[in-house]
Amino acid sequence: MRKLLIGFTALFTICLTSCSENYSNGERIGVITQFSNSGVMFKSHEGHLNVTQTGMNSSVPFDFSINNDHEDEALIKTIDSAAQYGWKVKLVYHETFGKNLLSNRGDTDHFITKCEVLEKNFGNAFNGKSNQVTGKVIDTIYVVIMNPNKK
Repeated sequence: MRKLLIGFTALFTICLTSCSENYSNGERIGVITQFSNSGVMFKSHEGHLNVTQTGMNSSVPFDFSINNDHEDEALIKTIDSAAQYGWKVKLVYHETFGKNLLSNRGDTDHFITKCEVLEKNFGNAFNGKSNQVTGKVIDTIYVVIMNPNKK
């Protein structure tokens, strides 16, 4: 029994110490559709990004967190404004592996380190400031018309 306990403790310690704080780095571009401060024990800022590819929404969602250990008020303010006004942003993140077991830093393993606003009138041509459309293409819509009498 003692050997089993020592073996389990050693395996658990090796797993925890071999986990990487910076498992991967990356960036995602899209529109933030949700951003909130939530949690029961540990409050954290959580968000959802609709990833865009060549101006069209992708079916791949991206959930992210702001690291509770290193909260940046300017970053939170930028992301909150982007969610409120529908701005197109580039989120730079790092992913952890095994270091967020208790979710005390956030609900996800993707932590945002930088938010860069790419386009402020993406998805909202008026943006609450003007009644005139500038003539800029915001997105492309494809319409397929089929003959209902043809079988």
